[in-house]
Amino acid sequence: MNASEISEIIKKSSKVVPKGGRTKPGSLCDMPSDATVIDLTQLCGIVEYEPDEYTITAKAGTSIKTLIEAVAANGQYLPFDPLFKDNGATLGGTIAANSSGSGRYRYGGIRDFILGIYFVDGMGNIVRGGGKVVKNASGFDLSKFMVGSLGRYGILTEITMKVFPKPAEYRTLEVTFGSLEDALNCTFALANTPFEMDALDFRRVTRDGRETNLWIRLGGLPESLPGRLNRLSSWLEQNTSAQTIIRKEFDGTHWDGLNDVEWGQEAKNLIKVPVSPRKLLTLDKCESINRAHYYGGGNVALVSADDLGGLTSTLNNLKLNGQLLRGDAEHPHLGNRGWVGLAQRVKQALDPDSKFLGV
Repeated sequence: MNASEISEIIKKSSKVVPKGGRTKPGSLCDMPSDATVIDLTQLCGIVEYEPDEYTITAKAGTSIKTLIEAVAANGQYLPFDPLFKDNGATLGGTIAANSSGSGRYRYGGIRDFILGIYFVDGMGNIVRGGGKVVKNASGFDLSKFMVGSLGRYGILTEITMKVFPKPAEYRTLEVTFGSLEDALNCTFALANTPFEMDALDFRRVTRDGRETNLWIRLGGLPESLPGRLNRLSSWLEQNTSAQTIIRKEFDGTHWDGLNDVEWGQEAKNLIKVPVSPRKLLTLDKCESINRAHYYGGGNVALVSADDLGGLTSTLNNLKLNGQLLRGDAEHPHLGNRGWVGLAQRVKQALDPDSKFLGV
């Protein structure tokens, strides 16, 4: 399958839905029963990889795991820690759902790594946005606008991204606090220190208790990491209410589990909520939430909830928007939708006949 074939399908169809690895089916919860489904896993493969330029171009249906393995052969990686990589997540689906994990704390989300895209709009036009070099400024940045779009503006076919040199080794500190508030205050304090942290995630040990684990990841040279860990551990002991501090000499298994959302595999509904750390404590008190994990120093919450009505009410009160990754609802977005006006104008330009998912 290629972009031209997708263009022809779109022109002949009244409704079209792209399908990737199906790791986030809730994002397509209002899919019309008569829609033409385009399986983008057939649109896969690395088009171009320039290790010396730190760029890679791949087709949208390429699995994230394939990309990670390809760049790892040259000591490089995708620093934003894409979610669900071991479950079959594709590049296009990761962009469409804006699925960035723990590494977003230091390096930003996937939108910060996209250089250029090709996509097919609702009229069957093959559209290019951005380019294949880091320095590129050419009008409205459609490539960034497609991040989190859930396929409502067009079908991604090809993406060019930046990659980074991978640190030689990692170490992780697991710090336990008596409350979520104490853990959050620690993240505020750490933001004003010289410690270079790759990731900062936290989660309550149990929903009915207050005890919270904070995980801090450091990356760098093997000879420097022990000293950095000692200084960070001493600072935590002297400046925070940390109860216990445990060093984890491994990294891959722990962080892979967090970014593949192993704790939420059996959740009825899994929702991603961009949230300011100042609103996080109020969000966490929502009785509809069963479990929650906080990425990026508390800037993104991933929550499981059986009662979507109660969660939606809380999101509206906090003026937050949640995106359903897995589950069943009438619409993939819950809560406040103040961005709808702009989204509708862009959709009118790119998909005037509403062949894709509605806004």
